Amino acid sequence: MAALAEKPQTTRRLLLASDVEDEHSELANILQNAGSVETISIFDLPDHPASDFSGVVVDIDLTSIEAVQRVRKKLTGKAYQSMPRLFVLADALHHGSAQAWALGATDTIQRPFDPESILHRIRHAFPETPQDERASAAKILSKGVAAAQAVMVKIFERLPAGIPLTLDDVLQAETEILKALRKSSLKEWLLAVSKHHKRSYRHTLLVTGYAVAFAQYLGMREEDQRRLARAALVHDVGMAFIPVTILDKTSELTPEESAIVAGHARLGYDALRKQGGFPAEVLDVVLHHHELLDGTGYPESLPGERLSDIVRIITLVDTYVTLLEARDDSPPLSAARAFNALEHLEGKLDTALLHAFRPVAFGS
Repeated sequence: MAALAEKPQTTRRLLLASDVEDEHSELANILQNAGSVETISIFDLPDHPASDFSGVVVDIDLTSIEAVQRVRKKLTGKAYQSMPRLFVLADALHHGSAQAWALGATDTIQRPFDPESILHRIRHAFPETPQDERASAAKILSKGVAAAQAVMVKIFERLPAGIPLTLDDVLQAETEILKALRKSSLKEWLLAVSKHHKRSYRHTLLVTGYAVAFAQYLGMREEDQRRLARAALVHDVGMAFIPVTILDKTSELTPEESAIVAGHARLGYDALRKQGGFPAEVLDVVLHHHELLDGTGYPESLPGERLSDIVRIITLVDTYVTLLEARDDSPPLSAARAFNALEHLEGKLDTALLHAFRPVAFGS
């Protein structure tokens, strides 16, 4: 609890909207350790919140029809859509989580309060961007994106020409990527890398951003964040050996061409294993990131108990990004529709990870 006693130097400003009498003071005291807090009644929520609010925390009785209608009217409007929205759930309300998401939540916390957990959520999801740090953050983001793109060049241009990709190449990049996603938001990362004209580069850079942001959201230790970053960076290395005529094809692939693309997992695994130097878990991701828990994936149709946690995470993120991307034979999906599609892949993805990933997916 010592960390809670230290008042941070912060510009984060939070709006706490509550209709829970005599209970919001505990939450307000916790939130004050992450920034300044303005507390109002849920019935006084403004139509247009001040632009300097970092986010809104909603602490209401979800069994109150009047309160729910008020929140729905306000938070589903355009004025709040760019603002993180954290809902407080009563521990006895079984359907509270689903109701909160329907009302526009981007994250939830639950009573009884765990101060450290709440502050971790706030500091991750609610931006803090002092004016004098913005230029520095932009430079760090640019450096992280450039480092990731350098790895893409080594994978997709040099590796097929016989120039090795080394683990050191990846380790150097992952350091800059982690820095970039700590100092900038996932949205800023996605905006920067989505401009890349090469689909194969862009896909891997998007997967890497989501994977690292997910790890940071979960509060993983730095070494585990690094493990995910390096696995994400090279998960599609086998695509470097797929003919460009297939990768750049603008029409739907034939069954034969689809089979060639599916071979990328084995091609990438064989290339990195032959080269040597890459950890077994990275090789595991490269080979198995298209395996599914029900055994219907490829290339080995492994059952769920054979799939490691790191493979499960990369598979989840890779599938989500694929749904988001525009294809010549199908339009891109919104975050909500892409996540809904994941939820319908019953038995194929890790359910616990999928639920944990939702705030990252919807907050991007």
